[in-house]
Amino acid sequence: MNKLLENKKIVIVGATSGIGLSAANYFVEQGGQVIAFGLEQEDLSDSENCKFTFGDVLSDGKVEEAIKLCVDSYGEFNALYHVAGGSGRKWGDGPLHEITNDGWDKTMNLNLKSVMLSNRAAVKYFMDRKQAGVLLNTSTVLAYSPSPKFFHTHAYAAAKAGIIGFSKSTAAYYAAHNIRVNVLAPALTNTPMATRAADREDIQYFIKSKQPLDQGRMAVPQDLDAAACYFLSDAASFTTGQVLAVDGGWLVSEGQYKL
Repeated sequence: MNKLLENKKIVIVGATSGIGLSAANYFVEQGGQVIAFGLEQEDLSDSENCKFTFGDVLSDGKVEEAIKLCVDSYGEFNALYHVAGGSGRKWGDGPLHEITNDGWDKTMNLNLKSVMLSNRAAVKYFMDRKQAGVLLNTSTVLAYSPSPKFFHTHAYAAAKAGIIGFSKSTAAYYAAHNIRVNVLAPALTNTPMATRAADREDIQYFIKSKQPLDQGRMAVPQDLDAAACYFLSDAASFTTGQVLAVDGGWLVSEGQYKL
């Protein structure tokens, strides 16, 4: 049986923990060869088909270096999966009347500027070589389905909504060049970023009815793997400009609050 990512050479941005690390392992299982780029973590070691490289996506040239490593290691570069991002609470993100300038700027940079930088590096590579390619970006259901009681970081929501607009616009422009751009929008996912939600009984009570699939739970990184694999594979060769929610029922469920 053919594997979906056979002969695909992939760079994952934000691949040293959480969703990105899970994807790196899954992509290798599906026949892909991966450069896993992200912030340095302990206990990560290279394998034949997955090599780690460390740095800050916001630093000039770092994604270009990861793409070059992909070409040097595996002979070519076919696809980019951007997972990197995170909460801006510690810098001052929150409800609009409380957002600090620093909170806004740093949240936007981490979640939206980083996508522009990684996508630009990938598109330049594809265009310079007149080569087809794939970009997959990560947003969130909060970009278009707010939940204000527990999740009210407005800069984060704006940045993640920006990813969707940016991805659709670039998908339209580059479709004629056979460069596809799509988006995954997960609901609340059990990653290091979600420690606050995972530790709060009231949020977990809400999630049980807001994400009711599989007895009501937070998503885990592995829930995103197959969807990401599809978008990066030739199975999705006629699909671009799409946003897929992997949300456990978030968009079709009300969610109940604990009294």
